[in-house]
Amino acid sequence: MPVFLYHSVAVDPPSWITPFTVSPRTFEEQLGLIADSGLRVVPLRALVAAQRGGAPLPERAAVLTFDDGFEDFRATVLPLLTRWGMPATLYVTTGGLADGRAGGPFPPGSRMLSRDQLAEIDAAGVEIGGHTRTHPQLDVLRSGRMREEVAGCGRELEDVLGHSVTAFAYPHGYSSRAVRAQVRAAGWASAAAVRDAFSSAGDDPWRFARLMVRADTGRELFREWARGAGAPVAPFPEGFRTRGWRAYRRTRERLHVPYKALA
Repeated sequence: MPVFLYHSVAVDPPSWITPFTVSPRTFEEQLGLIADSGLRVVPLRALVAAQRGGAPLPERAAVLTFDDGFEDFRATVLPLLTRWGMPATLYVTTGGLADGRAGGPFPPGSRMLSRDQLAEIDAAGVEIGGHTRTHPQLDVLRSGRMREEVAGCGRELEDVLGHSVTAFAYPHGYSSRAVRAQVRAAGWASAAAVRDAFSSAGDDPWRFARLMVRADTGRELFREWARGAGAPVAPFPEGFRTRGWRAYRRTRERLHVPYKALA
C-alpha cells in the first residue's frame, strides 16, 4: 500500500524546501488521482494495527503523511483534505513551532505552524505525530542527544495538545537499530521511514516505508503509485549503499563537518 509523504504544499516556498514542495493545484490533482484509482485513504493507525497482527487492511488502502509542520498545512492542506474526506498524519518538529520566532531549526524564511495552530489542527481530527525537536540525523547522534530529541519531542507535543501522541517519523528517513530501540523505549507506537517504497501489512512498524512526493514527481509516476506499481514493496533488507552512507555521515559528524540535508 502507498504511504505518501509530503512536506510543503505552497506556491512560493523558500528555496531550501522547493524540491520537496508541490503546488496546491498539483496536490489537489493528486488527491483526485488517489480517489479515481479506487484507493481508500485510511488512518495511519489502521496500517500499524495490521503490521502488529490486528485487523487486516481494506483492499486498495493508502495513507497520507506530512513532515515538519509547515504553516501551509493549516492554510492549504487541511481544507483540501476536509473537502475530499481524507484522514492524514502530520509529523511535527517541535523546535520549529513558530510562535513569533523564526523557523527554529529550519532556515530563515521558513513558515512554520504555531502552537495554537497545531492545537486547531489536532482538534480538527488530524493525527499529530513527533518528528524530533530540532530535525537532526538521529543515526549519527550520541545516545544522550538522541534520547532528548526523541523523548523530548513527545513531551513538548503533549504539553501543546493536552494528550499523548504515539506516531513518530525519522528526520530525513534516517534510522539505525540503536535509534529504533530508543524510539521504542520512549513509548512511541510506530515510526515512519522513507525508503521510496510501498509499505505492507508485513512491513516493520518501527521503520515502515513511504513514497516521497517531490516537486518533480510527475503525474504518470504518481498515477503508477496509486495503481500499486512503480516502486518496490517493503519489508526488504537495508542495502550496502544505505549502510555506507550512514558510515560516511557519522564520520563527518565526528569531524564536526556534518552533512546537511534539511527535508
